[in-house]
Amino acid sequence: MTRTARRNRRTLQVTGAGAAALLALTACSSSDSDSSSTTPDSSASASDKLSGTVTVFAAASLKESFTTLGKQFERAHPGTKVTFSFGGSDSLAASITGGAPADVFASASPKTMKIVTDAGDASGTPSTFVRNQLEIATLPGNPDKVASLKDLTNPDLKVVLCDKEVPCGAAAQKALDASRLKLTPVSYEQDVKAALTKVELKEADAAVVYKTDVHAAGDKVGGVEFPESADAVNDYPITLLKGAQHTDTAKAFVALVRSAEGQKVLTEAGFLKP
Repeated sequence: MTRTARRNRRTLQVTGAGAAALLALTACSSSDSDSSSTTPDSSASASDKLSGTVTVFAAASLKESFTTLGKQFERAHPGTKVTFSFGGSDSLAASITGGAPADVFASASPKTMKIVTDAGDASGTPSTFVRNQLEIATLPGNPDKVASLKDLTNPDLKVVLCDKEVPCGAAAQKALDASRLKLTPVSYEQDVKAALTKVELKEADAAVVYKTDVHAAGDKVGGVEFPESADAVNDYPITLLKGAQHTDTAKAFVALVRSAEGQKVLTEAGFLKP
């Protein structure tokens, strides 16, 4: 109000064409100033408003990749934090439908994602962001000379599989059924990392896990590809969950996962593009 009063008093001192010119100049200047400042201010505020903690429930096989993406996200958006709960997709889905607080769910199979969507806990339609293929993890140097899926049926070998309810276990069973092979593992593990750990600790001779897990283990294990894995490739869907505490921030993390930058991290870890 004070600025307007001063402007009015000044305008009264100007007469005729000078007043008109002054008013036109003032209006033009004001309009130009508004249009030039609106876009940067609004875009800055859109970025600045990302804040708070995003809780992500993700399949165990995503641990290394998502941890990297979480750190990238926090650096790009100061004031945000990404926390993860990694595990078997079926267990995570059960936790979500049971009321566990989470903002984003990334599953290792559409089947386990369906548990969440059927319960009405997903916000929007889940989208596939990567795919993953199976590989046999062996002891370093492959001392047992495992060369095929059939070799795992050797009764002298201690073989570990993921539980059949877990996506990696379901995929392994699909590959075995397609090959008409029967395998009796020494144990069924609740997630793919647990299966891999058995080999890393030399408590098992081999395990059927994902290519990404063999890649992440480095020289702790050997890796043997097998053609039957092509018939048991898992799609990985991701979705925002209802009741997310910081919706915009959660959406931004999902966007990062699906972006070219996110896909680069995931493909370097051994994931396949959707």
